[in-house]
Amino acid sequence: MNLLRKLNCLFHYYPKSAPFSSLVSSFTTHQLTLTTFPPDPQIVLTTLCSNGQLKEALIEMAARGLEMKFESYDMLLNACIKKRAFREGQRVHAHMIKTRYLPPVYLRNRLIILYSKCDRLREARNVLDEMPEKNVVSWTAMISAYSQRGFATEALDLFLEMLRSVTEPNEFTFATVLSSCTGTFGFELGRQIHSLIIKRTLDTHIFVGSSLLDMYAKAGRIHEAREVFESLPERDVVSCTAIISGYAQLGLDAEALELFRRLNLEGMSSNYVTYASVLTALSGLAALDLGKQVHNHVLRCKLPFYVVLQNSLIDMYSKCGNLIYSRRIFDNMPERTVISWNAMLVGYSKHGMGREVVELYKLMRNENKIKPDSVTLLGVLSGCSHGGMENVGLEIFEEMVNGKDGVKPDIEHYGCVVDLLGRAGRVEEAFQFIKKMPFEPTAALWGSLLGACKVHSNIDIGEFVGHRLLEIEPENAGNYVILSNLYASTGRWEDVRMVRDLMLKKAVKKQPGRSWIELDQTLHSFHASDRSHPRREEVFAKMKELSIKFKEAGYVPDLSCVLHDVDEEQKEKILLGHSEKLALTFGLISTSDRAPLRVIKNLRICIDCHNFAKFVSKIYMREVYLRDKNRFHHISIGVCSCGDYW
Repeated sequence: MNLLRKLNCLFHYYPKSAPFSSLVSSFTTHQLTLTTFPPDPQIVLTTLCSNGQLKEALIEMAARGLEMKFESYDMLLNACIKKRAFREGQRVHAHMIKTRYLPPVYLRNRLIILYSKCDRLREARNVLDEMPEKNVVSWTAMISAYSQRGFATEALDLFLEMLRSVTEPNEFTFATVLSSCTGTFGFELGRQIHSLIIKRTLDTHIFVGSSLLDMYAKAGRIHEAREVFESLPERDVVSCTAIISGYAQLGLDAEALELFRRLNLEGMSSNYVTYASVLTALSGLAALDLGKQVHNHVLRCKLPFYVVLQNSLIDMYSKCGNLIYSRRIFDNMPERTVISWNAMLVGYSKHGMGREVVELYKLMRNENKIKPDSVTLLGVLSGCSHGGMENVGLEIFEEMVNGKDGVKPDIEHYGCVVDLLGRAGRVEEAFQFIKKMPFEPTAALWGSLLGACKVHSNIDIGEFVGHRLLEIEPENAGNYVILSNLYASTGRWEDVRMVRDLMLKKAVKKQPGRSWIELDQTLHSFHASDRSHPRREEVFAKMKELSIKFKEAGYVPDLSCVLHDVDEEQKEKILLGHSEKLALTFGLISTSDRAPLRVIKNLRICIDCHNFAKFVSKIYMREVYLRDKNRFHHISIGVCSCGDYW
């Protein structure tokens, strides 16, 4: 029986391709005699590791004891790294210690990588600290582990320690540590690291250059990022994507799109991350036709539909006003992440489709595959606010407070409740809610309440909130404007002048309103009373015609939207010069009958422009899509998707 067991063992350890001649068997009447050379322990270990049999490999390691050498330990550690097997890796490490084996630098580096892959940074750091000798790989592996897991301070501190040692950083060290140079302190250190890189003539290295431009872009220093990009002797898809993404993340969407076009002509090979960045830019521009082209291009190139790319498509279509396409992509996704759900929920929310938000949220809960996170609940509460479903929103918030979804409400969720109550006209209730919050109210939260006071003409609370905001963030022009508007709506022109004088004194400037419309893949930009457009005379002539035609159909200009102490005729003239009206009018004279009009504005649209757009839709039978910084308005036959609740 023992001989049969041994034979079985040999066949198990030897590869099937091993020559049968290695086994010499002789049979007698009642006895089996086995004559063979004992299997090579290294071959046994190799076979076990390659088959992923770590448990058996560890038994073999224990049996060999002091006979374990470099190659065997290396093989075992590589197998543990591949499978992210923390416990098994610990046993290998323990075996080294027990047998008093002194691993060379290479094996210690493998231990650092193993522990890092298993998210055991403390154990990885212990290995590094105990190393009698370190090389550049040792330092870089640990810095990379900190950087990839968001421990920027630890990564930078370790890099500084490395500089004080005898080991010189290489291009991979620099490329790794630059990703941790975030925040004010990190960015300043990053600039100093940039100087070191130049001294070592590594600034033209593709990995280092990509990390440098990414660092500058994330710090909002896009011009410096562009300089680094243009100075690279060669560019790969990573560096090209980093600069495009930098522009898109900063809201410089037109610049991102222009750069993508240029690099495409130069032969850039795009990947799914590149296209995701371009779709982000197109979302900001609400350029639906271009977005469809990018989508088609992705399909033609047969790129893998990674979740990141599908999420970007959902976001792009929803921000361009096509929620049908967004939902179609969402429904056909083989795998969804919480970001997928959030993108769809926020899409419905921005369109004021509160019921759809709540239904999708219920579906997410019923599927029970992905847990809602903080952003999910923000999207749901915001959807209830925009959709006029304050009671449902308050119930969901109460569930959050009671821990139903495992997400505790933070200041942003409280802000949604304030917005929800304020939009519903429950201004006093919102004010009392703020007083009872467990958080110190932020400027954004007070700003939401001030906006509600303006809409519902609550001068008493509005005045208190407005002056509170001027104390908290005196540099924010929006606070002065809303408080000024509140005073103007009640005819308190002396107070309006006081607020505007204060703005001048503090040198605070209001952001000018701008609107864009895309025609034939070209973006046309307008600002208030714009006289710079090549077809300005046609636009203003058509505007006068529309004003007369719409008045005959029942349009009455809302003069309360003009916040200047001037006569009614002058107020009406000012209203006609609003940028979104100019963009809509240009769209009417530049497109064929029944073609949809898509306008995007950098600020909130006013009530009068909203009414004007409804008449454009009703009289000319056009689908009108208006997107401002907060909401999306889809107007069909004179009826808006927002239900005039915005």
